[in-house]
Amino acid sequence: MLRFLGIRLMQAIPVLLVMSVITFVIIQAPPGDYGDFIRTNMIVQGNATTEAANRAAEAYREANGLNDPLVLQYFRWIWGIVTRADFGQSYAYNKPVLDVVLQRLPPTIAIALTCHLLATLIGVTFGIIAATRQYTWIDTVLSFIAFLGMTIPRFLLALVILYLLAYKLNVQEIGSFYSSRYGGQPYWLGFLDFNWGKLWNLIQHVWPVVAVAAIGGLAYNMRVMRANLLDTLNAQYVETARAKGLSEGAVVMRHAVPNALHPLVAYQGVVLPYMLTGEIEVAIVFGLATIGPAIVGSMAIGDVYVTATLLLVLGATLIIGNIIADLLLVALDPRIRVGGNA
Repeated sequence: MLRFLGIRLMQAIPVLLVMSVITFVIIQAPPGDYGDFIRTNMIVQGNATTEAANRAAEAYREANGLNDPLVLQYFRWIWGIVTRADFGQSYAYNKPVLDVVLQRLPPTIAIALTCHLLATLIGVTFGIIAATRQYTWIDTVLSFIAFLGMTIPRFLLALVILYLLAYKLNVQEIGSFYSSRYGGQPYWLGFLDFNWGKLWNLIQHVWPVVAVAAIGGLAYNMRVMRANLLDTLNAQYVETARAKGLSEGAVVMRHAVPNALHPLVAYQGVVLPYMLTGEIEVAIVFGLATIGPAIVGSMAIGDVYVTATLLLVLGATLIIGNIIADLLLVALDPRIRVGGNA
């Protein structure tokens, strides 16, 4: 097992390297940079002359190496990451990119993992119920819920919820994790001051994001679980278990469900990036301080190192998710351990 894990981690290094090259080149492909953002702001908001704005933008480019060749900028960024864990300086936030990531990544991961947990538990449960009650009204209702979850765009559902909360229910303080009495935004290392009132306040603020981001995964899990369980229930070993006199509940939960879970376990390799992208869409609509608005905002103004680092983090979650899925499959199915000598 350790050898398998070591090989997968070594394979991840060139993948991340290639991903960083592609990401950096694509980000730099559109015309313009942060110097152009400065020039536009000086003209539009500062009433500066065009000549003065151009001089300021050019001076900023020279000071921050934006006029250097693209290859040099990339290798300077990668060398800083490898040697000093320095992901560059954010132009817009005026602080190290690592600080921006450490500020926004923990709430993003927490929301994504919560969405994943809810989507898995509820989706698998609904799938089992629908499969064991095939063609009943329960199966029809649950299948309709899954159909809506797979077809309705998440950003549209987020806009609908935002409209209802803001204009119909007059909910205040949308776009923050906490109410103003708790400081608005969370201090993620301050877990020692935890209390139940603060937790309830957090739930009141983030439940729309969690609900919308989780519904797509819930629908997928339910559909896959229902289809696989229906196939498994017709397998010979299940019929043999029934012939031995086991109750239907024991046959389903002890024999059919574990084997029907294999595709869902393999799906866990992409589920975290999927939940992260779902969270990104909804967080942009609600304006939460997660990596979603940071990626979109940094791309719009040419804050290259923030965009490249956050996209690299998303790629790393995909690799980590696939490794975890492989380990879960090995733990779930003894045939994989024997066949792969794990």
